[in-house]
Amino acid sequence: MGNTPKNQKTQITDHDYQQILKFRTQLRHFMHWSEQQISTVGLTPSQYQLLLAIRGHASEDPPTVTDIANYLFLHHHSVVGLIDRAEKGGWVKRIKDSEDHRLVRVVLEKKGRESLEKLVLLHVTELESLAATFPQFDIRSIPK
Repeated sequence: MGNTPKNQKTQITDHDYQQILKFRTQLRHFMHWSEQQISTVGLTPSQYQLLLAIRGHASEDPPTVTDIANYLFLHHHSVVGLIDRAEKGGWVKRIKDSEDHRLVRVVLEKKGRESLEKLVLLHVTELESLAATFPQFDIRSIPK
């Protein structure tokens, strides 16, 4: 088998397919659950991602629209629309950069901070539960 080590599997087994299906099913379940939780606070999944991008930005300065676009893999104009809707809902606000007034930065409003914290705590608990369902799932054992 060429460069394949002696103990490495060379064929994907029925068990491998079953494990991948189980994993993807659990991921889809998590995403469905997540969307339901997000909607309980009046956000859309995209707005939740926006709040996460703002709060998770690793800098002393709040993120710019470009930063957020990069985090969300969206075009600048799409992020502007997302921010517009979140700003109307009272979740975020735009501020001018203190040094370069051409830059627009985005910060969380109190409503956004409180909702995000509530949702993140729920998500962490659910992710811990999800991780516990896969103690023996080892993606590295599936041949490439």
